[in-house]
Amino acid sequence: VQLQASGGGLVQAGDSLRVSCAASGVTFSSYYMGWFRQAPGKEREFVAAISRSGGYTAYVDSVKGRFTISRDNVKNTVYLQMNSLKPGDTAVYYCAASETGVTSGYHYWGQGTQVTVSS
Repeated sequence: VQLQASGGGLVQAGDSLRVSCAASGVTFSSYYMGWFRQAPGKEREFVAAISRSGGYTAYVDSVKGRFTISRDNVKNTVYLQMNSLKPGDTAVYYCAASETGVTSGYHYWGQGTQVTVSS
């Protein structure tokens, strides 16, 4: 399983950004997909996840109403649309794949993409 994240960058507070994660070497629709992030000096935390069909999503409370996870099983890509960004959202964002469920079993990880939100 190869996951390639992209789309990060430097934005101002209140801006929007969409990060993407392209998968290869797998039957993409067989995997639950998630986004995680790690800020400097902090542990990696769960951000959002989506079921195999895209019909179920989950979010950490701090991003509910601002972030939207989606997937395209034809393009083998998962997206994280981030709106109303805050400086506290600054982190390296990682995509991950799970064979077992939305909330666990994330054994496959991408390389991460940096998102920096300036105040």
